[in-house]
Amino acid sequence: MEILGILIPVSLFLGGLGLLAFFWSLKNRQYEDPRGDAERILTSDWDDAPKP
Repeated sequence: MEILGILIPVSLFLGGLGLLAFFWSLKNRQYEDPRGDAERILTSDWDDAPKP
């Protein structure tokens, strides 16, 4: 049971770290245009594949 004294603070720290990373991604506009990226990958306008 004394392992809970280590696991609970570690899990709270990692959860807080994940929350900070999420807020950082919101602040830096990482989710600005998700639909445009999803549609852009399907077009052949920017296809870098070698031509056969």
